[in-house]
Amino acid sequence: MVIIMMLVMTRLGFWQLERGAQRREYNEYVSERLARDSLPLLSIDLDVLDLEEYVHQLVTARGIYDHTQQIILHGQKYQGQTGVNIVTPLVFSGSDRAVLVNRGWIPYDLALSADLAQFDENGMVVVSGRVRLSETVEVDEVATSSPQLEWYRLDIGALQRQMTIHNLMPVYLQQESGRRGEYEFPKRSPIDVELNDGPHIGYAIQWFLFVPMLGVGYLHSLRKRASIGET
Repeated sequence: MVIIMMLVMTRLGFWQLERGAQRREYNEYVSERLARDSLPLLSIDLDVLDLEEYVHQLVTARGIYDHTQQIILHGQKYQGQTGVNIVTPLVFSGSDRAVLVNRGWIPYDLALSADLAQFDENGMVVVSGRVRLSETVEVDEVATSSPQLEWYRLDIGALQRQMTIHNLMPVYLQQESGRRGEYEFPKRSPIDVELNDGPHIGYAIQWFLFVPMLGVGYLHSLRKRASIGET
């Protein structure tokens, strides 16, 4: 039994080393995408290409915000404070196509008690942002008779059913920080990506240390039993 436990602990140690290697590969994958040069969003045919290939890609898009269709996304944080993010469709000139843009964070009190129009960005704008995937969850959607302002995930498919006047792109943009005043809202919410090795190496060392400890403990118990038997 003890031998089996030692083998299991050894395997768990190697499993953690494998997890650590996978984590490093993922970090390299994300770092490479974060370092890519910016591309015009409309130069990427996202309708036929693998969307995963463009996650975190920095892109630029030019258009006009349709603030009549914007929503707020609950449960968002900025520097430890909880609030909401404003998400607005950016409509491309001369087209019904639009891309949802997460324009940034505002506190709850401003979102629920103030007119969101004060955060409007009118006229033609150029947006720089990172490509993000739809936050789709497989649940039964109940159709509503009126558009929802408040959402808890950025599900592009569900939002398309609400924003029928626009043909939404299958991804959304997380707007990059720009030259904004310290007290100006919305606060741009940069992508939160942890590029570290995680706890896997430490866990692997622990499992490997348990093996000789268990072995020594087992030998000690055998010797103790033998000494008792001799007396």
